[in-house]
Amino acid sequence: MPSILERPVFHYGIPLINAVIVAVVGFTVFTGVARLFALALAAIEVVVVPQILKRAA
Repeated sequence: MPSILERPVFHYGIPLINAVIVAVVGFTVFTGVARLFALALAAIEVVVVPQILKRAA
């Protein structure tokens, strides 16, 4: 039985869900620079975390 870290759905699904949560909270709660920071953090998570999870598998 393969590890959950070996599944591509896990590589992209978990970071995408987290990024959506961060983006929604950042967009609704914050203003100005804090909003931009939250959106940048969400974008970085979508790009970087799948690569880290691939290496962990």
